[in-house]
Amino acid sequence: MKISSFAIPESESEPEKYSHRIWGSDVVVKNPKNVLSEWKWDSLSIETLSAVVVIHGLALFAPFSFNWGAFWVAVVLCFVTALFGVCLSYHRNLTHRSFKLPKWLEYFFAYCGALALQGSPIDWVSTHRFHHQFCDTEQDPHSPLDGFWFSHMNWLFDAKVVIERCGEPNNVGDLENQAFYRFMKSTYILHSLILGGLLYAFGGFPYFVWGMGVRTAWVYHITWFVNSACHIWGSQAWNTGDLSKNNWWVALLTFGEGWHNNHHAFKYSARHGFEWWQVDMTWYTIRVLQLVGLVKDVKLPSEAHKQRLAFKKR
Repeated sequence: MKISSFAIPESESEPEKYSHRIWGSDVVVKNPKNVLSEWKWDSLSIETLSAVVVIHGLALFAPFSFNWGAFWVAVVLCFVTALFGVCLSYHRNLTHRSFKLPKWLEYFFAYCGALALQGSPIDWVSTHRFHHQFCDTEQDPHSPLDGFWFSHMNWLFDAKVVIERCGEPNNVGDLENQAFYRFMKSTYILHSLILGGLLYAFGGFPYFVWGMGVRTAWVYHITWFVNSACHIWGSQAWNTGDLSKNNWWVALLTFGEGWHNNHHAFKYSARHGFEWWQVDMTWYTIRVLQLVGLVKDVKLPSEAHKQRLAFKKR
């Protein structure tokens, strides 16, 4: 195993403010971004910040509205929106095309992803494809080289950061050509509002707090840890040329997404946990769907590809 050192090059056009090493890692932050003083606070940025604040504020009512029904609603919705929606659909199926699903099931899982309130399928996939294209460079939408909190969540609050760094989102033509994904982009917020209304109708305020507040905040942060913690702490099994790390505790929280160095080495792979002890719930779900005939053309890395990317033994 090897942990790499990676530092952003000094800019000639912008003076360096200060640099520091993130605690417990070899990641050096230069010119960290200050969300309060440097962000361009347009209407979309304010809307995004407001939504995140509201979700976290709602979650604060959890201790005062607990009941077991509300708790289990949150757990079930976590699996539906995070495992089926973000991990299986948004990430491994739509972004990387690691396997194929029947269209009705592809659209169902993508709908689950939209209920995670992390963006429409088109927007989420575009940003993630840019992340892989420009990983841990000045063009990366969310690298910890700009600071832990920037990579974790602050990048979300600058609506122009992706376009300024990466250009127009011209990398999702495969989704934009489909009416369903255009519809989800134009009606994205509406579906979570409907879900919130249904939760309140069936279980009152406790279901609303746990199903929309606690569950959404939890799924936010476990997803964001893949962007932040998995580029800071952990180990590298593969020579990817970036900061991506395999992080066991993030993997447990994110249904296998924390085996992030594995993923960056073999982006097309439907499986992220390669070793028997690398728990990967998303892969197990894909495998079950494959066994019952609902998943086809599953992509996995060849032994030759693994040998090419493995660190050379000295």
